[in-house]
This record gives sequence, structure tokens and C-alpha cells, in this order.
Amino acid sequence: MISISFNGIDPLFMYTQLFKEALLEIEDDDEKSFKELVEYCRLQGDIDEKIIDRVKREYHSHNLIWWYTAPYFVYSMLNSGLQLIDADIILKMRFFYSIFTQIYRTLTSGTTIGQDQSYSLSSLLWTSRDRRISFMYAHSVAIDNDQQSVSIIFVITIDSSSYVTSSIPFVDVKSVDYYQDAEEEILFSTHIICRINQIIHIEDDATDKLWQVDIILVGNDDHDMNILTSHLRQELTWREGWSRFSDILIRVGDNSKAEHLYNILLDRAFTQQERRDNEKQIA
Repeated sequence: MISISFNGIDPLFMYTQLFKEALLEIEDDDEKSFKELVEYCRLQGDIDEKIIDRVKREYHSHNLIWWYTAPYFVYSMLNSGLQLIDADIILKMRFFYSIFTQIYRTLTSGTTIGQDQSYSLSSLLWTSRDRRISFMYAHSVAIDNDQQSVSIIFVITIDSSSYVTSSIPFVDVKSVDYYQDAEEEILFSTHIICRINQIIHIEDDATDKLWQVDIILVGNDDHDMNILTSHLRQELTWREGWSRFSDILIRVGDNSKAEHLYNILLDRAFTQQERRDNEKQIA
């Protein structure tokens, strides 16, 4: 979660928006990417081989949203890559990021206006209309977690009257997700902007680590923010795809991650020009 001040705009937020745009424009060989992901998961050693084998065997039988909502490693790994901007994970899971495109193409959206501090959520937000489902997950985490952490239920408010004018993409996935309507799920795209309305401690006999945070989704129509984002976007127009992604990493000060990504791209370069471009950036 990235804090945003609309009076003093945080450039990091603008760059995270551009990260998403760079991911959306990357076209890749899905079959090759999937094989690389399977091998990567085996090498990590922390994923059950039976699960990896099942994903490999049944990958083509389901859509990407189904895999994302299934109780396997896709959800946690993909969001970890987004939150940490982990070049290894993002490269290995690059075809799964087309979920962004699926969300945009099946766009339904809405906004409300709040008055408090704004935040951007850096992961794909997987939600349920059924509070009982959310409470069940949050309650189990609160009981199982260590004493230093708490479990939070986010209650999201969406103003249906603003659907047409909003720029917040989300989609009802109940007909295509793993649970097939059982959990009434809605999937939000990354970097939606929200305002925290109130924070409430939930009284429970089994745990004191359960909280509710009421958030209100807001549009990204702030004039100053859009001007700055447009300016940064124009500065990056000469780069495309992974090169743009790497350049953004440099701009936000993650030089080591940018160098790591350029080294990976150097190994994957198909032409001498690609090799020279990546070597130049590393230098």
C-alpha cells in the first residue's frame, strides 16, 4: 500500500502506474513463459511437486483468472512480484500479468469521493461480496499468525452512480473463477486509489488481532497528478516493454533490480542490437 498526498504528489505512485502500463504492452510467447515458470517453481523448492505437476498438466484447461483464484501458488507469487517489484518473479510470471488486460477488456467500474488520506493498493485486489467469506479468512489468519501481526477485513464502498465516469477497473469473476460463484468474487486491478474512512477493532472471543478498515474507492482524476503522470510517460516513450520497466526501476532508485533485470534480458537477447542496448544500460 502506497501513501499518496494530492498536495505533494509522491512520484513513486506515478511510477507504479507506469509499471502497470509497461506490463500491459509486453507481448511474449506464453508457452515458453509457462515452461520457464514451471522450472522456476521446481528450483525454488518451496512448492509441492504435486501442485506444480497439476498446474503443468491442467494449465490449458482453465483461464488465467481461474488459476489466480485457485488455492495454489499463483495468487501469492504474482502479488509478491508486484509488491516487491521482483524482476525474477515478474519475468517468470509475465504471461499471468495479462490478467490486467482481461480486467480492462471486461471493464466495470465505480468511484466515490472521500476526504481522508489516500492510498494506492499495489496488488491485484481479490474480494468477496459475502462478508462471511472474508471474515472466515481474516479470522483464521488472526488466530494462526504471530503476536506482532494483525488480520484486517477491508470493507470497500463503490458508488454505482459513477460507473460510467470512473477510471477504476474491476470485474465480477464469479462465473470464471475457481470457486464458480460460491464466494461472490470481484477482482480489482492493481494501483486502485482508495481513501480510508474508518478503522474499527472487531471484538472476538478467540483473538484481539482482528480489525476492519472501511475504504472508499476514488478515481485517479486529480489534475496535478495526471499532468505529472503524463510528463513522466512522455519521458519514457522511446522505450518499450521490459526496457521501459528497467528504466522506471532506475528512476525510482532501484538500481540493483534494474541491473539484475538487464542481465536477465541480456541472456535472453535474440539480436546483437538487443545485446548492445542491454550492455549499454548495465554500463
